[in-house]
Amino acid sequence: MSRARADEEEYWHSSKFRAFTFDDEDDELSQLKESKRAVNSLRDIVDDDDDDLERVSWSGEPVGSISWSIKETASGSTSSLDGRDSSLQKGSSSYAALPKQASSYSLSSLFKGRNKLSSFQSLSDALTDTGVKNYAPELRRPRAEYKDYSSDWSPKDTVRRMQRGKVCSLERFRSLQDKLVLLDEAVAGHDGNVITAVLIFLKRTLRREILFRELEVRQVALCHLIHLLRETGEQKFLLDLLRFLDRTEEVALSQYREHLNIQDVEKRREFLKGCIGLPFSAEDISHIQDHYTLLERQIIIEANDRHLEMAGQSELFRKYPRKASILNMPLVTTLFYSCFYHYTEAEGMFSSPTNLKKTFKIPDKQYVLTALAARAKLRAWGDVDALLTTKNWLGYTKKKAPIGFHRVVEILQRNNAPVQVLQEYVRLVEDVETRLNLATKYKCHDVVIETYRDLKDRVQLTAYKCKVERGSAEEEKIQSILSN
Repeated sequence: MSRARADEEEYWHSSKFRAFTFDDEDDELSQLKESKRAVNSLRDIVDDDDDDLERVSWSGEPVGSISWSIKETASGSTSSLDGRDSSLQKGSSSYAALPKQASSYSLSSLFKGRNKLSSFQSLSDALTDTGVKNYAPELRRPRAEYKDYSSDWSPKDTVRRMQRGKVCSLERFRSLQDKLVLLDEAVAGHDGNVITAVLIFLKRTLRREILFRELEVRQVALCHLIHLLRETGEQKFLLDLLRFLDRTEEVALSQYREHLNIQDVEKRREFLKGCIGLPFSAEDISHIQDHYTLLERQIIIEANDRHLEMAGQSELFRKYPRKASILNMPLVTTLFYSCFYHYTEAEGMFSSPTNLKKTFKIPDKQYVLTALAARAKLRAWGDVDALLTTKNWLGYTKKKAPIGFHRVVEILQRNNAPVQVLQEYVRLVEDVETRLNLATKYKCHDVVIETYRDLKDRVQLTAYKCKVERGSAEEEKIQSILSN
């Protein structure tokens, strides 16, 4: 033992570097610098331009190499300090490695964390020190820790994990049978998000013909896919699916919806003209025809009215300038526009309200309601009266409102009609209670007084006398009725 220690001391003192000892008191800083340079443990702190030696471990191999990592990791559990021979190896290099010891630490670890000269341990104490941190490379974690990313989940387990928001890879399902089982499990789970995710996976990994054939017998998944395609705007894929299912009417409607994406009015008109020949149902084909006809009328009306407005030839356009173009507007909006600017035109004109009513078979209620709103906005009370007046076969005139006179009163009041005009139509409300409420609300005093008189309700008439102004014509009228 003593001989081995003597050889070791001789090795250290024969090297071109001096080892640090506690006996050396002269110039401790320079000795410490030489010692650190000798072991190359703090190369980034001490600049050693004269030494081009490699960093070595106790095994003599470069630190950080693959073989060093393996041997350093294995040495901590399979070797023992007492079972190894402490023999020195000498080579051609000027810096030879120390014999392998039973430790997983490199020589540089002896100096880790020590900043005082008095805190250094002996070499044998350092080798047996278990408090020094092991800097061996980290091994791969056990497979059990990657359980959430395992590819061995069954379709049922995969669906359950997706429902809980876990990350699952669907790429492992390669066969058609596995993919269909996965889809069936997703449908059975009644989770729309999971069904959609599986459908996106199948849509990406299956040919269209195979996917369409399998979805034909799975109506729930089929409805999800159709809705998904409509939401994402995949029009071509949707049309192929509907054609495969022989849903001709849905194919036609899907193509018809494409007109919404056409901004140019002339191109839209041509597109609608082409849609007329699609296999729509009898009810739908009439709507497509009306849409095309309406757009044609709007193009003609817009061109003429723009010319009149720019030329300043129409007083109505000067007094009430147009706020927007009529192109691509609904039928009711077009009718209102026509009643507002072209109410008196002959039926043969495309912009005539009566022409629109006849062409598009607009019901009387809709026509009266729209025309009444347009003429009341212009305060054309004569047109309102003519609109609500009808003649019978004997030539007698009569007021008639398909929408009800209570709605007529509301529309007129909303357009600030005078009280005299309101009273005329409030009197025509058949229901007594509704008539009294409207007359009271809009201060049609004559109607209230006449209604209470017809009802011979002296109490209500006396009470209403307190609501009118003193000395007014209404108060005198109430007093005259009460005195008679």
